[in-house]
Amino acid sequence: MSKYDVTVIGSGPGGYVAAIRCAQLGLKTAIIERYATKGGTCLNVGCIPSKALLDSSHHFEEATKNFADHGIDIEGKPKVNMKNMMKRKSDVVDQTTKGIDFLMDKNKIESFQGHASFVDEHTISIKGDDGQIQEIETKNTIIATGSKPNELPFAPLDKERIISSTEALSLQEVPKHMILVGGGVIGLELGQVYKRLGADVTVIEYLDHIIPSMDKSMGKEMMRVMKKQKVKFKLSHQVTDIKRDGDEVTVKAKDKKGKEVSFTGDYCLVSIGRKPYTTGLNAEKAGVELNEKGQVKVGKNLKTTADSIYAIGDVVEGAMLAHKAEEEGTFVAEVIAGQKPHIDYNLIPNVVYTWPEVASVGKSEEQLKEVGVEYKSGQFPMRALGRSRASGDIDGMIKILSDKTTDEVLGVHMIAPRAADLIAEAVTAMEFRASAEDIARMSHAHPTYAEAVKEAALASTDDRPLHI
Repeated sequence: MSKYDVTVIGSGPGGYVAAIRCAQLGLKTAIIERYATKGGTCLNVGCIPSKALLDSSHHFEEATKNFADHGIDIEGKPKVNMKNMMKRKSDVVDQTTKGIDFLMDKNKIESFQGHASFVDEHTISIKGDDGQIQEIETKNTIIATGSKPNELPFAPLDKERIISSTEALSLQEVPKHMILVGGGVIGLELGQVYKRLGADVTVIEYLDHIIPSMDKSMGKEMMRVMKKQKVKFKLSHQVTDIKRDGDEVTVKAKDKKGKEVSFTGDYCLVSIGRKPYTTGLNAEKAGVELNEKGQVKVGKNLKTTADSIYAIGDVVEGAMLAHKAEEEGTFVAEVIAGQKPHIDYNLIPNVVYTWPEVASVGKSEEQLKEVGVEYKSGQFPMRALGRSRASGDIDGMIKILSDKTTDEVLGVHMIAPRAADLIAEAVTAMEFRASAEDIARMSHAHPTYAEAVKEAALASTDDRPLHI
């Protein structure tokens, strides 16, 4: 039986990063992946393919709507070639997942393909696709098995017309009318993809606002922008039934007054979040307990109820974000090696990759009000920037929240072009306990989108932005 210092179950961003860091620290490491390709949800049916389609659809929208304004004339009307678009997406995924194999080999990490389950705390059984079973022995284990899409109990997915994000990333036609159940990150991103390509899109959301994990002002601004793009929103609607009849899907819901309404389309994307994936893990045989939500219980240092087993990423409590899983993977590897790492969960950014992008870090206004923290708020609209006018990306704004007494930055929230990249400045500033005045006094290159961060800091510091 092969023996390892650390075995990682799952090869998503959390798992493969944990394995690499363990190997860097001199630990004999193995990684087990159930599927034929490594990378987990993120690389195969999540972050990477969705960004590929977002970029492709953005290019198409630019060609059909905005090129003429830039003096670029195209003979004939651009057409969507779904076969080629999906091929490019698959090629990007393939290149990325092969890169993980390269990294495993480079770091001398032994890879196993099959379904992992615990025999006991230090023994793991691996069942391959051919039914063959092998066992390995390990001193420590890191559970990084990720998550799966949630389903509505009364409307199981048929994966053809009633679909999850997985199927939405591989459609071979542009829907006529895509109905989105859920106004969170996944729904908005994929809804924007297909809206750009020509579909009608209706978002049905149970709450009275979209992207509920972010500051409410972000949802309000994003809805304004997407309404301009002709996306329809039905807020405060509780979905009660989804039925398919041939190529037609009917969604029934109750509005905020309790009146039943219905919507008909050819596809329904159910995007109501994700749930931890522990099926067949036999966690109890290793002494690992799950909570009522099916998440692995962890305590200090992300250790489970078994002394030598840790858990990270979507399978534990917290935001389901690839970069959060990566930070936890590195953290646990260093703990096992005897180091003393840290993670500040308040400073893990959140991003929606629509256009404009939405990004945030730290506390929202709602959270600050809830705990009674007195704060200042400074905002700056993107349309006031020369760089935004030059590119035509004038929607959105940046908001900085700072402590009323100390001026320390408590939260940064933005809707802007390249917000996913701009938010890193806010994370850096907050990691070093910067004040809004610190950011305001930093030189920002002109003309850039980042100037809006400086201007929002000026607005928060002393209500003195320069360009509005």
